[in-house]
Amino acid sequence: LIRSIRELETKQMEMVETETLLEDEDPALRELAETERENCVKDIQDLSKKILDLLIPEEEADLNELVLEVTAGVGGQEAMLFTAEVFDMYQGYAQHHGWSFDTLEYMTSDLGGLRHASASISGRLCYKKMKFEGGVHRVQRVPKTEKQGRMHTSTMTVAVLPQPTEISFTINQKDLRIDTKRASGAGGQHVNTTDSAVRIVHLPTGVVAECQQERSQLKNREKAMKALRAKLYSLKLEEETSKRYNQRKIQIGTKGRSEKIRTYNFAQDRITDHRIGMTLHDIKNFLLGEDLLDEMNSSVCEFSNQEALMELLGENG
Repeated sequence: LIRSIRELETKQMEMVETETLLEDEDPALRELAETERENCVKDIQDLSKKILDLLIPEEEADLNELVLEVTAGVGGQEAMLFTAEVFDMYQGYAQHHGWSFDTLEYMTSDLGGLRHASASISGRLCYKKMKFEGGVHRVQRVPKTEKQGRMHTSTMTVAVLPQPTEISFTINQKDLRIDTKRASGAGGQHVNTTDSAVRIVHLPTGVVAECQQERSQLKNREKAMKALRAKLYSLKLEEETSKRYNQRKIQIGTKGRSEKIRTYNFAQDRITDHRIGMTLHDIKNFLLGEDLLDEMNSSVCEFSNQEALMELLGENG
């Protein structure tokens, strides 16, 4: 931090010297000074941003991997179709960043939508980059099933749960009840004949995690355990963060599961993030989970960082 502040001071002095050369009579020197000044402005902006980032304390879970959960909300089949699109968007986002994306649960609807799904995501800064995606996502469009051409509003919920490291979190095996059953597909038909689906209940809290993706019971148990650990760790973090962040507009981590955070309006081809009032266009590209989602995400993170800094200054003021 000190090194960056010193670099910034040096750049600011350079800037002052360069600005005096802009008054020089020699046009070649003035041109050189103009180029130099533009470079200085960029360096000063970059260093200021770096200093702000260094001042803002890291969240405990920022470097963790995560478990993503999507659940269809209000709107029947249309909500389930949209949930499938959002899940695909995050799979694309993981691919875009070179993260691994491992599906834990995938419960489809009759029309090819998604009732509920979860996935384990791991890779550099994945939780830090995705933690503000949690909340209610709303879609406004004419559903494929709509005969009259009327616009419908549907919702789905995203939860982003940080995956604890082995050291930071342990679960007592005595607190668990593990049930096995046959995995079932859409419409209730059995997809295999062995008891491979696993359901784990954490008795003290009543938290449940299930997995039936794999044919092997052992693998399903491992994946269900991963999801359970993330859910319990998230509860623990939520308790801690709610004590510390009462005033923040953007809640850290998974606090906003019931809050409407974003609207996807297909008729106007726009995506609006309600927390920062930002609107982007081109839904088709946004749902690919690449640069546009990155752009919106970065803006939300930046806003949160500013809030954290104001809070820090308030505490120390």
